[in-house]
Amino acid sequence: MSSDPRDKFRSNKKHSRSPAGPNVSAAARSGGHVTAPVLANNTITGNVHIIHNAPGAAGYHTHSEKTQTSEIKPVIHKYKKLICSEYQYVSEYNSLPGEAVLLSERFTQPLIIPKYRDQKEREEEICSSFSSRSSDGSVHLNSLFDPDSRRINPRAVILQGNSGNGKSFTVQKIMMDWASDDLYKGRFNIVFHLKCKEINRLSGKKSLVEILSYSCSLKSDQISQILQQTPEKVLFIIDGFDELRLTQDGYPESPHTDLRKRAPAEVILCALLRGRILPESFLLVTTRSTATDTLSRLLKGPQGFTEIMGFSKKGVKEYFQRFFRNEEFFRKAYEYVEANETLITACSIPVICWIICTVMRERFSDGSGLTSGLETTTSIYVDFVSTLLEHHCQGLSQSVPTLLRSLGQMAEKGMLEKQVLLDEKTVYEMVSDPAGSPFLSKFLFKRRIRQEMMFSFMHLSFQEFFTALYYVSLDENEFKEKFTKVCLKGRFGAVVKFLFGLMNEDVRHTLKSKHGVFACPNTQNILKEWLFEYSHSLDTLHHLFELHEESFVKEVLNEKNSVSVRYTRLRRTDCWALLYCGQCCQSIKELSLHGCDLTPEKLAMILPVLHKFEKVELTPESHSDLVVVIHAVLRRRTLSSQRVEIEAPMFIREGPRGEVDKCTNYSTSVDLSISEELSSIHIHTNRTVMPEFTLTFLQSSIINFDWTNIFREIQTWTEIKDWTEDMPLLSLQSLPGLKKMELSVYNLTKHCISQIISLSENCPSLSELRINCEHVPEDGLEALQKSHSRPDCALTFQCMPNFIQRGTIYRKMYLNAEGFSMEAWQPGTVRSLFPN
Repeated sequence: MSSDPRDKFRSNKKHSRSPAGPNVSAAARSGGHVTAPVLANNTITGNVHIIHNAPGAAGYHTHSEKTQTSEIKPVIHKYKKLICSEYQYVSEYNSLPGEAVLLSERFTQPLIIPKYRDQKEREEEICSSFSSRSSDGSVHLNSLFDPDSRRINPRAVILQGNSGNGKSFTVQKIMMDWASDDLYKGRFNIVFHLKCKEINRLSGKKSLVEILSYSCSLKSDQISQILQQTPEKVLFIIDGFDELRLTQDGYPESPHTDLRKRAPAEVILCALLRGRILPESFLLVTTRSTATDTLSRLLKGPQGFTEIMGFSKKGVKEYFQRFFRNEEFFRKAYEYVEANETLITACSIPVICWIICTVMRERFSDGSGLTSGLETTTSIYVDFVSTLLEHHCQGLSQSVPTLLRSLGQMAEKGMLEKQVLLDEKTVYEMVSDPAGSPFLSKFLFKRRIRQEMMFSFMHLSFQEFFTALYYVSLDENEFKEKFTKVCLKGRFGAVVKFLFGLMNEDVRHTLKSKHGVFACPNTQNILKEWLFEYSHSLDTLHHLFELHEESFVKEVLNEKNSVSVRYTRLRRTDCWALLYCGQCCQSIKELSLHGCDLTPEKLAMILPVLHKFEKVELTPESHSDLVVVIHAVLRRRTLSSQRVEIEAPMFIREGPRGEVDKCTNYSTSVDLSISEELSSIHIHTNRTVMPEFTLTFLQSSIINFDWTNIFREIQTWTEIKDWTEDMPLLSLQSLPGLKKMELSVYNLTKHCISQIISLSENCPSLSELRINCEHVPEDGLEALQKSHSRPDCALTFQCMPNFIQRGTIYRKMYLNAEGFSMEAWQPGTVRSLFPN
């Protein structure tokens, strides 16, 4: 169209004025448009679209236009119904022929950020954990074309996102919601969906109308009529611009402006993007970040920019709920993933969410536990790499092994230099076609008066993974040299864990058969030697869990023989690793979890393997946990002998409204010793009246004890202030299998001695009762001398004062079937026996 505005609309003075209005002659270039107040006696040349044709008012339509509109409405209505029918289903990566799931069962609103981020924001995002990921500033799909801060409405919107972040899913949701009148109602009469991957397959010359007819159910004449009638109500969604094969850098001089003009499909598409065709229409273009700068140079204005960031934490939870649609399975799967910071962070990528849910659903369906199979972090990352290579990596300029090795070298360089953003020169030196790699993101940053291009992996964890993948592909000597240099560096901890995961037999098979990556056979032995020499207990468990090979786990733990975690907060992932390693072994010598925030939830996770340890030291949080541990150990017992030591706030009080007032200091210890015939429980408290006591039972009788009631009874003992009160010892006489009892008592009274004698006489299974005290009062001694013990029960009182002075005498008194007797001696002298 002429740049002179007077050329758009000229009055023809040579013609006489008609009653209907002035005679007007208008001309426009093909594809242009003219607004005229009157149509009668006007001459219009060129392929011109008439927007308004009303005498003095917009919205007036001629009879022929009204007829066209009425004809188009049912066509669009039918088109929408077909869209709803087609787009309500989605085929997944592993779908069999004819198999699909409902879009509503999968789609979860992703985070969409309507701005570029600067370098610092990018670095923080790449290194951040999932807990710091905020949904603040995210926009909804219905506001993609809203005015920006300058009140400018964009004609073309870029929707940028990494591979697997949900761009195509989002497009499908937009199509479905528009066709259902839930999105853009009144804003767009028609929405066309063009996939660049399909446009690449179109051969020969095609017009825009023909290209659209291939991608939808409308006929060419219907499409042409719709486009010419209301182009400002048309939205084109161009999906996957990064996959479009451009041969002339976007055809900057493309002259194609006619709807029916034919040219190669990519040329027509570029003309549409540039606004050469239908400039009034709207565009939404999805692309990976590696092609955003090319798209931006090509795209008409005004432009809007948005970036799809994947899921927020709330979005991940919603996705799991939609996927499983079973509360129990959802809860188990989500809690497992939520406990693993690396996995839950990776779940911000929708395709990883799908991989994890798919693998776990398979485990649930065949009855396997969550810790079996391939639920390690490494295996999920390998599945992710395989998915992207198969479905998002067409037309690679290098072989897959070469690409993976190049990415690994680039990742290692960044790790060594503590960089997550790598400059363009460095990347192109290592990766021949970084724009074609689905694992990399490209960013443009402003540097004074110029732009600077940088690349990164999707997240730091992927940089760590590719570093490990590079290391395992090296020969033995190279691997040993690299590993020796980095294994002791703290920031390489995740790399080392991935190394163990990559040594898993199934993972190695996948890498070799699918991607041609061969791992050095001796790498596993090098890692094993390092475990024996350097690795700490908790790290060892995680490395063994990631490797996930039972024979390797047995060998390492048989050598190390103990697991110790002290004053380090235990995470749920630590509990999963401990559970797995315990399941792999018949027995392990010792487990010590001291002062490590062992909550009831975490304790419940490791209960199934506590019976595998010959000695267990725990510091749980509550009184009830003590009972749970004892039940778990006794009922699953497989060892001939076992010792369990527990420090816990065992003694509790109830408040006036029944609330529990729990002690928070470890003032009570419980020592449970289990053997083939007898089992004993030793309790030590900080009470001055009775600081410790031991109960010994027949092993066969204690499995089904109500330990909760037993400890309630014991609690009452510790609350006795002095021995003038009744001590409910007689409540123990009803316990079956009670064989021995030993008490340490201060301020022993005659009243207390009477209760002890009564217990010995009335508990038929009791064979031995020992009392340790500082002294026996004279009236208590008289009571003992006059008593007659049950023949099968022997009473022993040992009196040893805490403070030794000149003339101090130790005494030991016996009451058994032979009667009463007593020994007395001074420290350092020979004992003397005084019979009754």
